[in-house]
Amino acid sequence: MPSRKTTPLAGPRAVTGAALPSGMSESDAIPITPRLAIPREEVTLRATRSSGPGGQHVNTSSTRVELTWNVAESPSLSPEQRERLLAKLSTRLDGTGTLRVVAQSERSQLRNREEAVTRFAAIVAQGLVVPKTRRPTRPTKAAKRERLDDKRKRGALKKERKRRDDE
Repeated sequence: MPSRKTTPLAGPRAVTGAALPSGMSESDAIPITPRLAIPREEVTLRATRSSGPGGQHVNTSSTRVELTWNVAESPSLSPEQRERLLAKLSTRLDGTGTLRVVAQSERSQLRNREEAVTRFAAIVAQGLVVPKTRRPTRPTKAAKRERLDDKRKRGALKKERKRRDDE
């Protein structure tokens, strides 16, 4: 059995050993599920100046990281996966079908990049989850009998009250 390696930017919850397109190593892709990994070439990372604390350092460094990925045009997704993501992530996508994840909580660009990639993987993995279909169930015979017995008892109690008030 081959050993599985984790990617340093994948974060602690990363799924490793994802199926990758031919000629691609694990460090070139962001693992999403055991069967899906998004090549880093499809993802755009952009660093800009962050708001918030930083002292003298704040106005000179671009620590805020913005990750964008076009769901609508990604060749890594099957048509079913694309349709599911477009539907489930519709509130997070812009008009062109692009998902945008921003990380700026850390003062280091590297840590913000790691956080953005980890959040991106979690968002896409959550969007790909197929809900279980509900199987309708029926009450057992004993449960039906008990419910009808309770109804009879309740009806008899109400009838008994009526008789006493009339007398």
